[in-house]
Amino acid sequence: MITPGWGTRGQVNVVKRQVSVGLAVVLVLAVVAVIVWGREDDGATAGDLTTVRGVIGSEKQAFFTDQRVVDAFARHGLRIEVDTAGSRQLATTVDLGKYEFAFPSSSPAAQKIQRDRKVTAVHTPFQSPMAVATFEPIVGLLTAAGVVRKGAGDYQVLDVPRYLELAKAGTRWDQLPGNTAYPARKNVLVTTTDPRESNSAAMYLAIASFVANGNAVVSSPEQEAKVLPDVARLFLDQGYTQNSTEGPFEDYLSAGMGKTPLALIYESQFLGRQVRGDGSIRPDMRMLYPAPTVYSKHTLVPLSGNGDRVGQLLSTDPGLGRLAASHGFRTTDPKLFAEAVAQAGASAPADLVDTVEPPSFETLERLLDEVKKRY
Repeated sequence: MITPGWGTRGQVNVVKRQVSVGLAVVLVLAVVAVIVWGREDDGATAGDLTTVRGVIGSEKQAFFTDQRVVDAFARHGLRIEVDTAGSRQLATTVDLGKYEFAFPSSSPAAQKIQRDRKVTAVHTPFQSPMAVATFEPIVGLLTAAGVVRKGAGDYQVLDVPRYLELAKAGTRWDQLPGNTAYPARKNVLVTTTDPRESNSAAMYLAIASFVANGNAVVSSPEQEAKVLPDVARLFLDQGYTQNSTEGPFEDYLSAGMGKTPLALIYESQFLGRQVRGDGSIRPDMRMLYPAPTVYSKHTLVPLSGNGDRVGQLLSTDPGLGRLAASHGFRTTDPKLFAEAVAQAGASAPADLVDTVEPPSFETLERLLDEVKKRY
């Protein structure tokens, strides 16, 4: 008996529907397979990643949390988790037992960690010279006062000896001859972070102490006592200081010349903004290089085999090098930094000749402790 409406045509329609459903299932499975294959081909899945924990200086947090950096490490089978601390804290008070690498922003702190932990090899994948963020009217004023001059290349420098003379004399902005651009009744001082906590302030102390010591690295208790009155004043006369370099730099970006005419920064902070093109660096903003200056050498101390692998990748992987350059860091391959800066239409000297080395960690610690006592 043939059911009404059911016949050869109905059977054909059913078969067609079954074929269509079957094809749809095959297509869906194929798409899923392609996606999964693509993910596996692009790197390890989340469950396959090896987690490596490290403690870093806060100025590198933006780099490690950049999704491009996260993805680059994932392609090597690693997930990097980081905590932040000051370089001085990293070398003295942070419990490094729960980490696989320590990544301070200064070579003296790294050397102390290396000695204490008996580590034979370290990695310095990138570095950044100390710089001063300012504004075009301030540059004009300080040029007229003999504090700013042209450097060896296409950049301007802050003459540290001349600046220290003004600071020692307690010179105010409104006392500079012909000053109509910024007649503020406050001392001509570079805004820094708290030297008791921040590496950038410690690097500033290294520069100032070198100049105050007759252009020689401070290396004895007698020399420490000699330079302390002048270098301590640079911090104490500022009043309140913040504990992270991001603090005064953000004030510089948002509050402008009125609050922060001169801010001590890492070169990478200024250039990183320019390279990423976020619009925060306005046309009237300028960057000066202290003469002399000091390089903040971001030195990774491996505390395990995986920590050493992180250091090796940061030092040798071109993709990670390009990403570091996009954050304004000078990498082990100078071409990566030069390309990133040029592509952004920014400028930075390929080499800084007038640079000095910081004192040993122990000398720097004693200087910082003495400054701390004077607060």
